[in-house]
Amino acid sequence: MKILNASGCLDALTAPAVARSLDAFVTKSVTPLPREGNAPPRIAEVEHGMLNSIGLANPGIDRFLAHTLPRLRELEVPIWVSVGGFAVAEYADLCDRLDDRPEVEAIELNVSCPNVDDVPASVGEIVAASRAATRKPLYTKLSPATADIAEVARAAQKAGTDGLSLVNTILGLALDEQTLKPRLSRGAGGLSGAALKPIALAAVYACYEATGLPIVGMGGITSGRDALELVAAGAASVALGTILFADPGAPARIRAELASEIANLGVGEIDNAIGLAHAEPAAISKTAGRSAAMSVQ
Repeated sequence: MKILNASGCLDALTAPAVARSLDAFVTKSVTPLPREGNAPPRIAEVEHGMLNSIGLANPGIDRFLAHTLPRLRELEVPIWVSVGGFAVAEYADLCDRLDDRPEVEAIELNVSCPNVDDVPASVGEIVAASRAATRKPLYTKLSPATADIAEVARAAQKAGTDGLSLVNTILGLALDEQTLKPRLSRGAGGLSGAALKPIALAAVYACYEATGLPIVGMGGITSGRDALELVAAGAASVALGTILFADPGAPARIRAELASEIANLGVGEIDNAIGLAHAEPAAISKTAGRSAAMSVQ
């Protein structure tokens, strides 16, 4: 079982020690062209979480490959690159550009950002095109804002994804106490933090049962107990998000707390806890769970 960061929640180049405390570093989503993102204000603290409307701000794939990726490689941490696009062909091109870069261990397809318009609707098409463009392991990051996330996961599985990242943020709104106007320039933004945990648990539980794919569970993890619950729901690895802003030492702390939780549970290896919330283990056997964990070594 590995601990990663959720995309966009850690700048490895400004906090290298935090990045090195992870088992793999996931980049901020990279798009074909540079993006300034949405106008400020773009972040607002709310009860039990945080709203953001960053809008995929990034330097674009050309500068990422020429400048950012070489610097990330120097950290000697396994790298997952998150990619985002506005057409199926853009995802495929991004995957193709990353395919021959040995420092890139896996690619995460961000098909679920709530803070941009005109994201392609067909997850299956995006995954199929990306699968044809790269030999790298593909993890598809899904939104919980869907009528049936298990059905979307099955479509991604059929199209060739190797795993799932669950979940992305879900839209929320915060109003200014004095003006009663939205606190974010865009209005609504992606809700993350503790409030997202029950939603993430439901998504991981449903997708584990539906697909048996390796899952990176994320959403509201602040402790080892939170991580354990996502593992019990079906996650083979976990990613830390909002907690990293408040507690840069969270990876080491949560790793230790999780080890203690597993010891108290009395199941032996942590892989034996994958899917414990289910009446019957899904297709992701202990062997599959170990394979998922190994994929990010």
